[in-house]
Amino acid sequence: MMTMMMGEKWAQLGSVIGSIMFAWAMFNQYFPQQLRDFILKYGQKFVGFLSPNIHITFHEFSGEYFKRSEAYAAIQTYLSDKSSMKAKNLKAEVVKDSSQSVILSMAENEEVTDEFEGVKLLWASMKHAPRTQSFSWYPEAADGKRYYKLTFHKSKREFVTRTYIHHVLQEGKEITVRNRQRKLYTNNPSQNWHGYQARKWSHVAFEHPSTFDTLAMESKKKEEIKNDLTKFSQGKEYYKKIGKAWKRGYLLYGPPGTGKSSMIAAMADFLKYDIYDLELTTVKDNTELRKLLIETTSKSIIVIEDIDCSLDLTGQRKKKKKKVEEEETKDPVSKMAKDEEEESNSTKVTLSGLLNFIDGIWSATGGERLIIFTTNHVEKLDPALIRRGRMDKHIELSYCCFQAFKVLAKNFLDVDSHQLFETIGHLLEETNMTPADVAENLMPKSLTEDADTCLKNLIEALETAKEEARKKAEEDMRLKVEKEEKEKQQVAHEDASGRWDDKFAKGHQTR
Repeated sequence: MMTMMMGEKWAQLGSVIGSIMFAWAMFNQYFPQQLRDFILKYGQKFVGFLSPNIHITFHEFSGEYFKRSEAYAAIQTYLSDKSSMKAKNLKAEVVKDSSQSVILSMAENEEVTDEFEGVKLLWASMKHAPRTQSFSWYPEAADGKRYYKLTFHKSKREFVTRTYIHHVLQEGKEITVRNRQRKLYTNNPSQNWHGYQARKWSHVAFEHPSTFDTLAMESKKKEEIKNDLTKFSQGKEYYKKIGKAWKRGYLLYGPPGTGKSSMIAAMADFLKYDIYDLELTTVKDNTELRKLLIETTSKSIIVIEDIDCSLDLTGQRKKKKKKVEEEETKDPVSKMAKDEEEESNSTKVTLSGLLNFIDGIWSATGGERLIIFTTNHVEKLDPALIRRGRMDKHIELSYCCFQAFKVLAKNFLDVDSHQLFETIGHLLEETNMTPADVAENLMPKSLTEDADTCLKNLIEALETAKEEARKKAEEDMRLKVEKEEKEKQQVAHEDASGRWDDKFAKGHQTR
């Protein structure tokens, strides 16, 4: 008897569902579009009047199809972990510029619940199928409009709109930053800025292995730099309070081979920032420089290496200009040919334009950026370029010290201590050798070389450098003495000539 009643109920339910489907098909087939929209609109209002829930939708594309909504992308990233653990129907997507090869998200018409501060909320992944088939340059748009729908009780409206949505978007962006593949950019010549898919910057994946752990430097100095970087990265509200753009300038200076490029890579690794390697010699003028700045993103490091070689930005500008003008007056024909060649090849970026790039009004666009200059000759740079406020922190990278050597020995030989360390320490105090040269001597060149062999090679190289430095100092002293002797002889000769001239003049007056 019970079985018969259940069968009748299922039959009735099937009949009701069939009737609803038939009515829905007739509704879509024979009712005009405007009438269907009208009925659906007010039908939803009626259901919404009876329902205690509120719905918020976040569409994938905002405005034009070609602009993907940042909110949608942040929500997709935020829900990724929850979807992989809770949802039954998942969709795998390969995302560019991410350290994760595949990201899982909810399939269409799938739902997951989220709980935040004791409040339960429901997320649903939805898609509006296109009413008519049409050609589109954007396949995602032609496939239908995707969106997320957030459902919650109306009593939580203020909490959701003021707190929860902000939390979701912020958390989604932070997860994206953590998972993204960092990039190394370089600027394209301006003649390549136009045309289909033209870009001002080109990039590759940034995979430099340098970190602060592997950096050959004193531990105290490394900690000081790391603390400074951490303070900057967490200083958004502080910079806003003091009325300064959220950026910071670093000047790295020292002899070649002291680790300036490795320092930049370590800073990028520590902060998880992208790097924009700006080649000033390909920038035609100040306007192009400003356009390149606008195209950079936040959480990035803008680098100009060997700034003293990139442009005429030294303190000797007037002296050099005067010398050029004197040469031009001697040979005006060659001057014209030279001017034409320089016009086509040279840059017109000025010191003023670069200063505006560093701390002008346009420098505030984007925020959270480091600007780093490197140079081998800090004394050649114009003081206006490297003053505090533009290059806020000056970091000298000098010759290898004993602490830096110990880091390199650990990196290259996996050795923390050795009987030869004391000898090497004394030699490093007496000899100038760059970390790059020390590293080259520590690197095993064959399978038979061990730590003892490499350390002995370094001692030999240090002793050779010490001897060469001694010989050079003696040669410099000899040349200095010879120069002083020549100057004395020249002064004596000039005095003798002066006395002869005076004697000759007096004899002429007597006659």
